[in-house]
Amino acid sequence: MDLTDIFRTPNPVIGVIHLLPLPGSPRWRGNLQSVISRAEQEATALASGGVDGIIVENFFDAPFAGTQVDPAVVSAMSLIVYRLQQLVAIPVGVNVLRNDARSALAIATCVNAHFIRVNVLTGVMATDQGLIEGCAYELLRYRRELGSSVAIFADVLVKHARPLGSPNLTTAVQETLERGLADGVILSGWATGSPPSFEDLELARAAAKDRPVFIGSGATWENVGRLMQAADGVIVASSLKRRGDINEPIDPIRVGHFVESVHESLELLGDSALDPMIAAPAVQEDPDQNRGRLHLR
Repeated sequence: MDLTDIFRTPNPVIGVIHLLPLPGSPRWRGNLQSVISRAEQEATALASGGVDGIIVENFFDAPFAGTQVDPAVVSAMSLIVYRLQQLVAIPVGVNVLRNDARSALAIATCVNAHFIRVNVLTGVMATDQGLIEGCAYELLRYRRELGSSVAIFADVLVKHARPLGSPNLTTAVQETLERGLADGVILSGWATGSPPSFEDLELARAAAKDRPVFIGSGATWENVGRLMQAADGVIVASSLKRRGDINEPIDPIRVGHFVESVHESLELLGDSALDPMIAAPAVQEDPDQNRGRLHLR
């Protein structure tokens, strides 16, 4: 697929909105408006910082349902995603954790969102929710039944999980794309905030051929320049939060620094294709150490 059809760029930066606890989750506080308000603030921060897309996750609903969330979660996420689409002019996607891909597709189709993330599309993974089996058979038929054009981006050997049997990254990528019919694949490290290795990204990109490969976790302004040499796009969350703390809101200054780092690295990659003597991207400064210079409050 051509990523420019969704994101207007072949190398999108997709910022993640981690929704506060939703109805039915252990930490639900009984006030949906506060969840909506924070999501709106974070969507504005991401859009003003220059990201090319947003994905909305029920991240703070842990512990997660393995395969099917409560209908209240689907209702709340549908409302929130719809509200965000009225607020920002960039594509919005959905990820219903842990692996409720059917609900994610239903939400995205009904509110005209652009893409979904599926943690386990093919294979079987051992997770903290137990064994999760791939859902490609049901999901692709459901997309056809709905007449939906929502893109499916699927994790390969997803974080916070272990495959049953010996993992083979090349085979997993090929099966996710060719047998699971994903529109693109996502490669993460072993956990939230952990990046995939450069070598694994290279293997995934070779196996994916002309289909997109996304960095799914652990990207920072220090490492994203190198990682993007072997990827088509990046999904980023933790490093955009205040002080890099996953529990904090998104910081627009950190968003701007991250997006700038990606753009600089892509420019250097383009130049290096013409001049192989050009050096690799320089390490970016930590915005938390330069707040005075940036004239923040």
